[in-house]
Amino acid sequence: MLATPGRLPPVAQDARWAYETKQDGQRTVVYLAGDGSVTLRARSGEDITGAYPELRTLAEALGPTPAVLDGEVLALDGQGRADFQLLQARMGLVRAPGKAARLAATAPVHLVLFDVLHLGGRSLLPLSYTRRRARLEALALDGPFWSTPSALVGHGREALEATRAHGLEGLVCKRLDSVYEPGVRSRAWIKIRNMRVADVLVGGWLPGKGRLTGLPGAVLVGQRAATGLRYVGGVGTGWSESERIELAALLRAAATDECPFDAVPQAPGARWVVPRLVGEVRYSTRTRAGLLRQPSWLRLRPDLTPEESAADLPDISA
Repeated sequence: MLATPGRLPPVAQDARWAYETKQDGQRTVVYLAGDGSVTLRARSGEDITGAYPELRTLAEALGPTPAVLDGEVLALDGQGRADFQLLQARMGLVRAPGKAARLAATAPVHLVLFDVLHLGGRSLLPLSYTRRRARLEALALDGPFWSTPSALVGHGREALEATRAHGLEGLVCKRLDSVYEPGVRSRAWIKIRNMRVADVLVGGWLPGKGRLTGLPGAVLVGQRAATGLRYVGGVGTGWSESERIELAALLRAAATDECPFDAVPQAPGARWVVPRLVGEVRYSTRTRAGLLRQPSWLRLRPDLTPEESAADLPDISA
């Protein structure tokens, strides 16, 4: 069951919803046969058990009771925050058990559990979220590499503000009477992603293809650092057709043969420009290297010169 992007439920319906922190990891369904075995499957159905050997001991915690659980695998940084870039290093180790085991010993993942689909040989899919949640919490699955975070009923606005204050990805709103619908993207679950805004300098662009031939398909953007203009990512969405045409003219006028970034990004076919165009972009989070995740173009800032903009690379080590 998947959540639909949306907004907080109306205030009048607030008490009919539960609110959970949106996790930044790999969605996983956990199959526990009750015989000591564990199988983890990704949304695609792929068996990913081999990538996370530290989670096999979950079977011992549950004992002989067979169950199917829904959750998300996270990789945590030094401050205990989910870091998708760290997780990517583990996601590719399904067929590399030796390396997976070594990383499990030094940098274990953490499984967040938020639903139970089958328990003791009985399907819980027709039960309401409230009843499934009670069954899940009764299992008391909190261990060295897994946990069952609490859900908040009502107080959605406060919950959303708390995720923003702590720099978390967002919030998932779940209707208390919702049944579990495998594979369905349902309006009974709503996800709200916290987005951030930043000023950037345009340093290049990639030619579009198909209907975008002759126009920019994406712009390559940066922010100022001590070493010069640091590349922070490519932005390929957020323009109307007329805005993309206008942008193409501005990019052609600023063309240069020299890459303006302090390190040339891996962007085959890139066209470089003098970094004098200031843009405003929206994004979800940054990678450890400072790259923007899920960036989208908001607007040009012709009112700002590069020197006047807030296009300085923030300290992301804090």
